[in-house]
Amino acid sequence: MIWALVSLTAAALQTLRNAMQSGLTARIGTIGATQVRFLFGLPFAVAFLGLGAWVTGQAVPWPSPKVLGFAAMGGVAQIGATALMLFVMKTNGFGISTAWLKGEPVIVALIGWAVLGDPLTLPMLGAIGLAVAGVLILSLRPETGARLAELQPAALGLLAGALFGLSAIGFRGAITGLESGDFLIRALTVLVLALVLQSGLLAVWMGLFSRPALLGSLAAWRPSLTAGFLGAAASACWFVAFALASAAHVRTLALTEVIFALIVARWHFGQSVTPRQLTGIAVLMAGVALLLLMG
Repeated sequence: MIWALVSLTAAALQTLRNAMQSGLTARIGTIGATQVRFLFGLPFAVAFLGLGAWVTGQAVPWPSPKVLGFAAMGGVAQIGATALMLFVMKTNGFGISTAWLKGEPVIVALIGWAVLGDPLTLPMLGAIGLAVAGVLILSLRPETGARLAELQPAALGLLAGALFGLSAIGFRGAITGLESGDFLIRALTVLVLALVLQSGLLAVWMGLFSRPALLGSLAAWRPSLTAGFLGAAASACWFVAFALASAAHVRTLALTEVIFALIVARWHFGQSVTPRQLTGIAVLMAGVALLLLMG
């Protein structure tokens, strides 16, 4: 049950990291705050890998082109997901935005059916419908009706969740594709590889198009360093869990992040959660959990 323990630890650490990044968004912008988790997390990831290799006495495995492809897919998807997540959190409550992200398994199931021809049974459709109902309860306010402005944040949150789901598939593919090392070394190797790719991509992008955000993140190095450490620690736990169990099992336990996020939203940000929103979160989580159980 190591995978379950590290998944719960990852959910808690990720909630704290999201809270730190959400606070940085107002200071250095969405792209700047997105870059923080990768650039400032990379030194910690390298330290984790070095410590793991020293403790276990194992060599760091060399990635094949297939592993590089999976890692690149996961890394690019995670960059897009993080940027969308921070944008939604900037305009909506922290706890509610986190709940929207938890629709990722539903979106991944639909993409798998449409693109890959994965089976989609009537019970699965029922679970998807239940999760969508939860999103609508979260998104639509009774006093305003179903306006487009009410649906846009939910759509962006669901898109971010879908990208997080694709990143999980990419990272697990990279971890299982390595031909040597135990689960810990393979997980930490892919973590470092992914962060190198992500930091490089974002550094080039920001150097060309968003230098103030890059300089701003460097100026705010203390909170950025904290967010980077929390991000690296959370990712290390997620990657270890992916090395030990299927992505579906890991992402099911990731739903506990909603509970952690609501606690942070209430006690740190002072954001209230209405009974209607709590109902929507419960319905969404029930639908996602049912879909994963059927899978």
